[in-house]
Amino acid sequence: MRIETCHFCSSNIYPGHGIAFIRNDAKTFRFCRSKCHKAFKMKKNPKKVRWTGAFRRSHGKELLHDSTFDFERKQNRPVRYDRELYAKTINAMKRIQEIRLRRERLHYKQRILANKRVLRERVLAKQAKKQALEKQFLDEIDNDDFEAPLTVKDKRATVERAKQSTHKHKTDERMKAAKAKPPTTKK
Repeated sequence: MRIETCHFCSSNIYPGHGIAFIRNDAKTFRFCRSKCHKAFKMKKNPKKVRWTGAFRRSHGKELLHDSTFDFERKQNRPVRYDRELYAKTINAMKRIQEIRLRRERLHYKQRILANKRVLRERVLAKQAKKQALEKQFLDEIDNDDFEAPLTVKDKRATVERAKQSTHKHKTDERMKAAKAKPPTTKK
């Protein structure tokens, strides 16, 4: 019994599962589920459908080029049975699987770090933009020709009234007069 791969999504098809579609030219297509079969009949491109293996490989989400994949390729040549060779092969298969898993983890880790860098840059760019807008807003408030919202306008009006009021000038005059008088001492 052989484990096939789905023609559309590249997932495994175990014996007794899936759908086999045989075209008029005798080419066989195997699908893991009806979803893949229907997408194939609608002539969808697997590289453009996000949940397929072809999409993941073409967009750098899966480890694509690795020397460990060379061991899985079919070699249609007769091999003499040798017990030692089979024992070594089985041990090598376990080791190759460990190496592949380590490389895949490293690949995913690098992908995640790259995404984190991009997100960090976006956040910093947003913060810089926000600070620039705040600075621009404050600069416009200082200008007289700026039409501010009601609350800011009211605050500005009260500040302007305080500047125009004579109360401040009276206190300034009192302070000047107090400085001009000689200090009196008690006896």
